[in-house]
Amino acid sequence: MREHKTISIADQIFEQLERDILTGKYQRGEVLSELRLSSELGVSRTPIREAVRRLEQENILKETGRGMVVVGISREDMMDMYEIRLHIEGLAARRAAANISDNQLKQMEETLDLQGFYIDRPEGDSAEQIRDMDSRFHELLYESSGSRAFHETLSALHKKIMKYRSASVSKHSRAIRSLEEHRAIYLALKAHDGDEAEKATLQHLINARDSMTEMEM
Repeated sequence: MREHKTISIADQIFEQLERDILTGKYQRGEVLSELRLSSELGVSRTPIREAVRRLEQENILKETGRGMVVVGISREDMMDMYEIRLHIEGLAARRAAANISDNQLKQMEETLDLQGFYIDRPEGDSAEQIRDMDSRFHELLYESSGSRAFHETLSALHKKIMKYRSASVSKHSRAIRSLEEHRAIYLALKAHDGDEAEKATLQHLINARDSMTEMEM
């Protein structure tokens, strides 16, 4: 039981630290120590050590002679990840058009409704919730492809550009356009139209990439 609890805490710490790094709370080049993280998160150094090891495997933390340095995700990394997504996400959408279930369509519609609700709130108040609904929409898309390989690969890439997505959807005009693009993908999936699902997905990715390219971060 004690071992299970330690693993559970380490998982939670890993997820928290990963999120904090990918959202930019800890900046690229910042030096972290086990002692500092233990103090900030209120846990012993054992789960911190396990979480850090996993973050090193993810290549977003790097052990150096002066401590653990935040590698994070650079602008160049982000652009490379979009290039990869442009090659495979359209294929995932095409598969999803053939495989998506009525329940998954219902969940996707509810996600879009929530995305619209948060967008309609005062500008700047709901950027995190909008980003989370964006994540949920894409997660459903990847899941609906019916392919574990597509799902795992695309989910990881989408999560790693969290900071850039947050900055993008904080722009109200981009948030509105993103919702419109999501709705176009949804309608193609609902019609089980693989050609249109792939086309709408690729256009969404191009628009999102171009929006992020214009940002100064």
